[in-house]
Amino acid sequence: MPSFPGHGPRRPDDVVIGPLDLPAHVDEALAVQAVAFGLGADEVAVRRQIVLRHMTYPGARALGATTARGLLVGFVYGMPNDRTHWWSTVVEPYLRARGQDAWLDDSFVITELHVHPHYQNRGIGRALITTITDGAAEPRSILSAIDTDSPARGLYHSLGYEDLARQVLFPSAPRPYAVMGAPLPLRRR
Repeated sequence: MPSFPGHGPRRPDDVVIGPLDLPAHVDEALAVQAVAFGLGADEVAVRRQIVLRHMTYPGARALGATTARGLLVGFVYGMPNDRTHWWSTVVEPYLRARGQDAWLDDSFVITELHVHPHYQNRGIGRALITTITDGAAEPRSILSAIDTDSPARGLYHSLGYEDLARQVLFPSAPRPYAVMGAPLPLRRR
């Protein structure tokens, strides 16, 4: 189980959730994403530039899940949504077609959330997303996830995210995505 600061002695496999200087740890984070998401070296190189650019946006912030030995095993980052950002321009027509495009305003977007497979199903992803959204000034959160019945989508549904649009196609993505939204704070178990 994850350990959080102030909750007893730490064991080598305990994980602490805390602020992450993502630009300084981008390669570690992308190594987690590559394993968790099945990315090749070319895709990691592209995403590296995207992450570094995103972290310059106003309000962008990141959290990491780190073991007692200093190994980054999960991360999340996000920012206040901006309709002019690439992601928003892609999902906006899908949301508009369903009368849901107002979700693009006053929302904190979860840009990436990944946990190394050896550390999944321990509550780390839940802790990362709830902690980052607890600090959001916006009244709601949006994200996109591969549009399949997956543990990730199950987690998002359990937190109160609902499908706003499905079968969303991103250029060069081999599979369709679902755009999901939830009021903040996220629902707890």
